[in-house]
Amino acid sequence: MQHIPHQPISPLAYSETFVVRTYEIDHCKRATIPALIRLMQEAAMQNVIQLNVSVWDLEAQNISWVLLRKSMQVFRLPGLGEQIRVLTCPTGFDRRFTYRDYKIFGADDELLLQSSSAWLLMDMVSRRMAPIPPFILEFESKMPALEDRLPRPDFRFPKFEQAHFTKIFEVNFHDLDFNLHLNNTLYIQWMLEAMPHEMLQHKRVAGMEVLYRAESRWNDVLYAETQVLDDHTYLHRLMKKGEEKELAMALSKWV
Repeated sequence: MQHIPHQPISPLAYSETFVVRTYEIDHCKRATIPALIRLMQEAAMQNVIQLNVSVWDLEAQNISWVLLRKSMQVFRLPGLGEQIRVLTCPTGFDRRFTYRDYKIFGADDELLLQSSSAWLLMDMVSRRMAPIPPFILEFESKMPALEDRLPRPDFRFPKFEQAHFTKIFEVNFHDLDFNLHLNNTLYIQWMLEAMPHEMLQHKRVAGMEVLYRAESRWNDVLYAETQVLDDHTYLHRLMKKGEEKELAMALSKWV
C-alpha cells in the first residue's frame, strides 16, 4: 500500500473530493473503472476551466483538445461511500503533444490509482493537428518537477490477430460528449465489456493502456473485439462497422 503526502505539486494542479455513489459501483460494491475515469475527466475539465484553456476558451481559435493516449495503474478500487480525492495536473509538452497526470487517493493519502495521458490540439476546420499556442506554452515554467511527474504513456501493442470475444454497440445520443462525439470514457467501457464473464465477475483491472485513433459519431455501429494474450492480459480494439480502421486499441491486465 503506497501513501503519498498531501502537498501541492504545482500551482497548476487541481484537486477535488468525491464520494463513491451507488451508481458507480459493481456487484462487489467497488467503484468501476469507467466511473473512476469519469471522475478523472471531471477533475481535468474543472482544471482547464480554471486555467482558461478549456474547449470553450479555445473556440475562438478553432482548436480543441483531443485525447490520444492513456496509461493507468490500479492499486485498489474504492468502495461504496468511500471518500476519495482526485488530483490532476498538466505535466509538460513534447513537440505538439501535451501531457496530463491523474492520481486518486483514499483515506490517509493511500494511492489507489494513477494515470498519465497524452493530448494534442486539433484544428476544428482542417481536422488536422494544430501547434500549441504560445499562451499555453507559457505554463511550462509552472509544471511539476520531474520527480513529481508520471512516466509518459509511451507503449506499443502487439498485432491484433483474432477476436475471441465480440460485442456490438450503437452510438446513441446520450453517449455523445459536448463535441457530439462518442464520449472517450465509453471507448474504454465498451472495450472492457467484450471480456469473459468470469473475469468481469471475479477479477479486476490492474492496469490499462489505451490508444485513441479516430472519432465516432451518433448512430455509428461499433464492434468491440478482444483477443486473449494470456491468463491475465487482453488486447482490445474498437472498430466501426464497414471499416477496417481501428477507432481505439487497448491492452488490459487483470488480477
